[in-house]
Amino acid sequence: MERRPMEKKRFDVAVIGAGPGGYVAAIKLAQNGRSVALIEKNFLGGTCLNVGCIPTKTLLANAQIMHKVKRAGEYGIVTGPVTFDFAKMKQRKDAVVEKLRKSLGTLLQANKITIVQGEAAFTSPHELKVVGKESGWIEFEQAIVATGSQPLDIPAFACDHKKILNSTSILELTALPKKLAIIGGGYIGCEFASLYAEFGVKVTILEALPTILSLQGKSLAEALTSSFTKQGIEIQTGVLVQGIEETSSGVSIRLKDRSPVEADLALVAVGRAIASKGLGLEKAGVQTSDKGAVIVNDKMRTTVPHIYAIGDVTGQFLLAHVASHQGIVAASAILGLRAQMHYNAVPAVIFTEPEIATVGLSTEQAVAAGYSVTVGRFPFAALGKSIATLDTDGFAEILSDQKTGQILGAQVIGHEASTLIAEMALAIQNELTLECLIETIHAHPTLSESWLEAALIANGTPIHFPPKRK
Repeated sequence: MERRPMEKKRFDVAVIGAGPGGYVAAIKLAQNGRSVALIEKNFLGGTCLNVGCIPTKTLLANAQIMHKVKRAGEYGIVTGPVTFDFAKMKQRKDAVVEKLRKSLGTLLQANKITIVQGEAAFTSPHELKVVGKESGWIEFEQAIVATGSQPLDIPAFACDHKKILNSTSILELTALPKKLAIIGGGYIGCEFASLYAEFGVKVTILEALPTILSLQGKSLAEALTSSFTKQGIEIQTGVLVQGIEETSSGVSIRLKDRSPVEADLALVAVGRAIASKGLGLEKAGVQTSDKGAVIVNDKMRTTVPHIYAIGDVTGQFLLAHVASHQGIVAASAILGLRAQMHYNAVPAVIFTEPEIATVGLSTEQAVAAGYSVTVGRFPFAALGKSIATLDTDGFAEILSDQKTGQILGAQVIGHEASTLIAEMALAIQNELTLECLIETIHAHPTLSESWLEAALIANGTPIHFPPKRK
């Protein structure tokens, strides 16, 4: 790629990283009259758009259609033999990413944001050196670090992106393996397990902890384990992967005190690493944690008052929507507007089959915080809309304070969980109570009625569920 020199330029704000945090902050600033340089070493949109949220959910949309087609007979629909073209699915995924990437570029240009293609590093508290397609120096009054994260690579079984893949390189597959071993049973590993199992791949999840989805709590972990087992996904927990050897037919995964697991491909999904190395943060005086996370306050300001950090690089919540909100908070602080970051109502979604979504506190967290907890759980098997659409797996659960009725947390596993969680995020954000939810009329027949029913159960006044015996 031909490089052309870039003049030394001055901007009000330099934003490093054009992911969902960086570009949102840049737009907010530009719309309020600031001159903004948005610096990106790879593609606009960051991990989320290019190798994360969007491509994986595009592929998972294919899996959802396949799931419905397989069950067509239950709806009285005769399909005959069903085939699919995975290479064409990959092409559709690439087309979706490219379309959104171009749309983002147009949006940024419309906001008169200067896009700089290259890798940036601080040379002083008010200057960046950029190396890449556009090399040179940028002076700034204020800066936002939004460099994100990347798949964690384990030296004992490093990815070669041929037979040992990570969450980025597996997106380039155009043909399905017969057997896939996934190291890591967190949300990334589980999403890929759900995707490939739907298309007939024999999937084995290898998790070091006692359960998959350990961070999501016992009830969700048990529910997804049960669903995955029915789908033919093998789950081995409490296992330690010691190494991965390539074989003539694929890979052999060595486990401590267990027999090795043979597969065509291995996916390493053990987490993500914060991308803060090589930024020259020390030259700007910005402090980081032992794990490389940039230390920030509730206005996203670092230890250097005119430099901010947002998104995965802060190590707070590695979620695109959190990065975007942090971007708004940081931009607002720069503009002198009132803004403060809080994390009490962060929704999180896992796009497995069935979907999982959570917001607020878990039961364990609430008890640890000193709350007297009341839990109301309503199964989709008792919901009219779910029965009508044959989507009866799962439940909606509300956690509330026994003394005040304030809603503390919620979780849902089942059809459209990703959409359902929004109501509870709004409720927790605005400190609503069970009474507020009960007094809100919910349309019938809908899935959102499950929240009303769960609230009624938590309140001890169930309508469409048997009361507890006194």
